[in-house]
Amino acid sequence: MFKLTRMNLLSRLPVGLDWRQNTQGSLLTEVEDSISLRVLVLALVITGIVAMDIASGTTFSLWAIPLSFLGFGWSYYHRRQANIPIKFCIAIGMLIGLGAFFGRLIGELNDTRLALAELLIQLQILHSFDVPRRKDLGYSIVIGLILLGVAATLSQTLAFAPVLLLFLAIALPTLVINYRSQLGLGKSTVNSQQSKAFKLSSGFSFYFVLFSVVVGLGLVVFAFLPRFPGYQLRTFPVSAPIEVKNGFTSRSIINPGYVRQGNADNQGNGQGNSSNQNQNGQPGKVDSGFYYGFNSKMNQNLRGEMKPQVVMRVRSQVEGFWRVLAFDRYTGKGWEISRNEDVRTVKRSPWSYQIYLSPPPIATKTKEVVQTYTVVSELPNLIPAMSYPKEIFFPTPMIAVDKEDGLRAPVGLSEDLTYTVISEVPYRDRTLLGTASNNYPLGIKSHYLQVPTEIAPKVKQLTEEILANYNQQLVWKSQKTLNSNYEKALYLAQYLKQHYSIPQNPFEFPYLDEKEDLVDAFLFKHKGGYPDHFSTVLTVMLRSVGIPARLVAGFGAGEFNPFTGMYVVRNTDAYAMTEVYFPKYGWFAFDPIPNHPLIPPSVEDVQTFSVLRQFWQWVAGWLPSPVTGFLNNIFGTLFSWISKAIAWFLALFTQGWFGVFTGLTLSTTIAFFGWLGWTQWKIWRNRRWLGKLPPMESLYQQMLQWTAKQGLGKHPAQTPFEYASVSYQHHAPATAQVIDEICQAYVSWRYGGQKPNLNQLRQRWQEMKKKTGVIRNS
Repeated sequence: MFKLTRMNLLSRLPVGLDWRQNTQGSLLTEVEDSISLRVLVLALVITGIVAMDIASGTTFSLWAIPLSFLGFGWSYYHRRQANIPIKFCIAIGMLIGLGAFFGRLIGELNDTRLALAELLIQLQILHSFDVPRRKDLGYSIVIGLILLGVAATLSQTLAFAPVLLLFLAIALPTLVINYRSQLGLGKSTVNSQQSKAFKLSSGFSFYFVLFSVVVGLGLVVFAFLPRFPGYQLRTFPVSAPIEVKNGFTSRSIINPGYVRQGNADNQGNGQGNSSNQNQNGQPGKVDSGFYYGFNSKMNQNLRGEMKPQVVMRVRSQVEGFWRVLAFDRYTGKGWEISRNEDVRTVKRSPWSYQIYLSPPPIATKTKEVVQTYTVVSELPNLIPAMSYPKEIFFPTPMIAVDKEDGLRAPVGLSEDLTYTVISEVPYRDRTLLGTASNNYPLGIKSHYLQVPTEIAPKVKQLTEEILANYNQQLVWKSQKTLNSNYEKALYLAQYLKQHYSIPQNPFEFPYLDEKEDLVDAFLFKHKGGYPDHFSTVLTVMLRSVGIPARLVAGFGAGEFNPFTGMYVVRNTDAYAMTEVYFPKYGWFAFDPIPNHPLIPPSVEDVQTFSVLRQFWQWVAGWLPSPVTGFLNNIFGTLFSWISKAIAWFLALFTQGWFGVFTGLTLSTTIAFFGWLGWTQWKIWRNRRWLGKLPPMESLYQQMLQWTAKQGLGKHPAQTPFEYASVSYQHHAPATAQVIDEICQAYVSWRYGGQKPNLNQLRQRWQEMKKKTGVIRNS
């Protein structure tokens, strides 16, 4: 961009002693007089500026659009003048704008896109005051395209789509008119036949068909285009710095929906009550906008449901569970964080947004996953992130990390706040986790095996009976029994899904009495409960048989938007799961809630062909089940092999010099055979096309293709007679004579209806090609 601007700037300055002659001679001969082209280019620039405002919420249009109109108008009326003073003023203005840009970079080191876009708009406005030539208008077209591209990277909603279509609708006639201007079409020197073709091809129907074809092809390419992990650059989006005025008490959890009365400033101790909730497990009603589990205590004796609303958008390399916090102590009617005040505060350096965390070490393979979160609606001061975060780019000077690996901010997450998290997410290797030992550290046993004594024997007996019955069935089938804790957790989660149900009415499940236990009522009285109750029950059942577990709350992945590449997360996507501890390998989640996947999304889930997959799911809804199953097997196997092949190829470049050499050799070989196949296919297609043409048309086209390879291609604006006369200047007389005869015969056949002597023409054509080949070989 800067190189383009610098070249344009230098081209404006007078160089040498004959600058007056240059500006009055060669420049004036290139002046662009087309008003329609100038108007369309201005429309492209304005569309790019408006796209920036829509995508980023800025107000560039208020001053940029009026100045653009003024600049283009001035440039048009002074297009035939040298405008030397204006050129110097533009150069000075560009230098001032560049200096201001570097000044703004100090406050926006982590995300410079807006600063770059503003600089580009300023340069374009200055440039618009001196665009006499078509080449100068081309610079403006490129700037409009760059602004649209920057807006695309900032956009998080489909509000950008209409602007994109508008830009395309304007760009098509712009490119057509610009190309015709280069050819000189539309001027008085053009013959009547070319003028007629110009008018016929510039109608609304022509552009509508062209627009439809481009959009259709674009959507097809978009659907089949693989989605590879992004974030190859290590500068991540983050909001402007936020100052923390009061002291940060890291034990505070600020949930706007459940604030202690009298603490409306949201600075409570995380144990706040409202008219809707009592943290001691008393009956109550959930808040309509905020999830009840995002607090230091979780009362599961609440009833009701939330009203859906979008709370954040997430751009992530993989689909995941946006983890918020976890609980270790079961209270009988809910959960609490027993070590809420045992929190570690982590500060960042003054010159960077980056905060380094220290995730617990694990002995399994991990994958680095980058996630960028943009808050759409107010959230508690709990920071969602995928498991095992190692770095976070956050606008506050510090954050806190609790004993359950939850992240807390000094302030609530307000609307438009953006931050980025880098997590080292472990791979879920079922075989490896099945070999984990049962020797748990003392810290794990003391906090994650707690079960109320009133229900412990009863729950343990039921859990052991469920596992024993299943093991007996496996013995009858001569299959391996459940020996590992991983397989036990997996089966118990599946058992709860299949044997217990969720009430349809939010108030159908009765409130718990003062002495009634949630798990006991779920298992033995009501045979079911609300979604989060399933996770509570699984956690307590695992603990009863000596498997450490805790309750984790967060947001599901949400709805993936293939056009923006972001996950749209709503408040109703919040729920709780069970995390189970495996020595050396860490915590892994299990989801016992009906209609949820048994294992939450993980780094193993490939999103390479996500758009195509969603389109197929829509089509499959209209097909019979047997057909859908058959096609699912075919396409599933096909795309699985393609994804594995791509992953294997990319992995070669991470295996040292030998892997890089192998990858380059393989790339070269594939490219060669691809080029060879493409060339042969073009030859076959050309022969097929020539075979469908009338004999005279086919011979004429063969002649044009041959002469084009010899270095003299026919210009679209040339008539056959004009081309034949020019051929005498580039070919030998005998060759030019044959070309002339074919052109004469073609025009007589095409426009005069005369039947040519094809045998004689073909004979002359073959003899000429043989003679030309002999001369070249000699």
